[in-house]
Amino acid sequence: MKKDISFDPIEGVSVAVAPAPDQALSPEGLPLWQVYLLNQNDFPLQNVIVNAHGYGEQADGEKVRTSTLRYIFEEVPPRSAIPVEPLDPALFHLNNQYWVSYYLGPRIFDKKFIFVPDSIVPDNFSHIPLLDRAGILHS
Repeated sequence: MKKDISFDPIEGVSVAVAPAPDQALSPEGLPLWQVYLLNQNDFPLQNVIVNAHGYGEQADGEKVRTSTLRYIFEEVPPRSAIPVEPLDPALFHLNNQYWVSYYLGPRIFDKKFIFVPDSIVPDNFSHIPLLDRAGILHS
C-alpha cells in the first residue's frame, strides 16, 4: 500500500528552465525554453520518472490543464544536466509542475517542482553552473 512506502526527501536534484540554446522559436515566433533535470550529486540517479503538466486559469478565468507527459531516464549521471522537454512561453501564465521520482538502491525519492505563474522571466535568472548559462533554478 502507498502508506507503507517511505518517500525520502530529494537532495542535490533540481529542475531548471532556461532559454533554448539553439535559439528555437515557437509557432508564434517567441523563443522556446528548455526544461532540464539537474543531478548535482556525486552518484548517478537510477530509473528516473518525470511527470510534467501545466494547470491554472486563462485571462478570462477559464480553468485549463495541459496534457500530462511522462519522461523516463534509466540513469542520470552524477554532476550532469539532461534536457526533459521544451517549454513554450505561451504556458508561462500557468503553474508548470515537474514531479520527479527516482531510486537510490532500494529507496524511492520523490519531489514536485512547481514554477508558479509568471515566474519564468529574466528578472528571476541566476547562473546555473551545470548548464553554464542563465536560467531559473528550482531546488
